[in-house]
Amino acid sequence: MQSNRASPPRVLIVEDEPAIAESLDYALRREGFATQTAATYAKAEAARTWPTLIVLDLMLPDGNGGDLLRLLRAESRTTPVIVLSSRESEADRISALEGGADDYVTKPFSPREVVARVRAVLRRLAPAGQTEPEPPLQVDRGGRRATFSGKSLELTRVEFDLLALLSENPSRVYTRTEFIASVWGDGFAITDRTIDSHIKSLRRKLTEAGAPSGRIQTVRGVGYRMASPDDLPAPDDGGAASEDGPE
Repeated sequence: MQSNRASPPRVLIVEDEPAIAESLDYALRREGFATQTAATYAKAEAARTWPTLIVLDLMLPDGNGGDLLRLLRAESRTTPVIVLSSRESEADRISALEGGADDYVTKPFSPREVVARVRAVLRRLAPAGQTEPEPPLQVDRGGRRATFSGKSLELTRVEFDLLALLSENPSRVYTRTEFIASVWGDGFAITDRTIDSHIKSLRRKLTEAGAPSGRIQTVRGVGYRMASPDDLPAPDDGGAASEDGPE
């Protein structure tokens, strides 16, 4: 059976600094975009027909990103391009924008800002009726179905109810008392270990479906929360909330 789910926008990240490329790749993927990275001009040129949008560093080890931008426009390609540069002068910005760039971001920057700019550029250029990618996690309470990036999650009744409650208000911390009232109801003697066991299983199933580690976080001494995409730590980052173990 063929799916009607729209393919996610494809973003080519042209950046030779691994830390920057990895942080952008992570930030975009967790927001539902498909990504590909290119650390050289040659690789970017070879991949230029693939993306919906290009995030382009101007300074590459084997060439100038501005040359790739000019090549795209010379080929009459309308692929939107967001330029990344450490050059902050007005002349550099004007040169890039007049050369065909759709936006210009100076380093250092926040990956969240770049994601926001990607969304803004795609909104401006999208045909009427075209929508942004859906969040990867979808919970259909009426149909009692949950998916991550289109992959069905095989959940027990309790696991589904826990996920539905957590995803209703991302970033809100739920206590064990609230879980018992909402999922089991009054009159049930539910232990902390029982709740922790269900949360552990739910985390495992989300991770197996491709969700980033840390989606359900432990807030020690309080309870659990569903991290929104902005709450998720980048690779190697720490945080006050943890996915590991009970509170």
